[in-house]
Amino acid sequence: MKPNATELVILKILWRQAPRTGKEIHVEIESKLNWSYSSTRKTLERMCEKGYLAEQKQGNKKIYTATLAKVPTLALYAQEFAKQVMELDAPLPVAMFSDSNLIEADELDELEAMLNSLANNDKRDPE
Repeated sequence: MKPNATELVILKILWRQAPRTGKEIHVEIESKLNWSYSSTRKTLERMCEKGYLAEQKQGNKKIYTATLAKVPTLALYAQEFAKQVMELDAPLPVAMFSDSNLIEADELDELEAMLNSLANNDKRDPE
């Protein structure tokens, strides 16, 4: 599953720190997306329906966590960029991500394996 760009913004917030309330998520994305709180709530609801997020109620608040795994999701984006934008058949070198604020050092091996797997799948299944 590959989330759209807006959903990715929300996922990145939750991958960095979860769980978060809808209001906390909205405060972080409000300036980036220039959205109303109702737009954030609707997007969170749709992401739950798609299985990207889990929602729990805590009193009158809704608490969200990401259910979509970070490394495989980012690997899909990276492989798509490599293939469609850079026209590369090989995976992007994982060293490109070593300074990422989103990928932890202990996740680099997993990311490399995912990128290699995706590149190999692309070679077997041409579009």
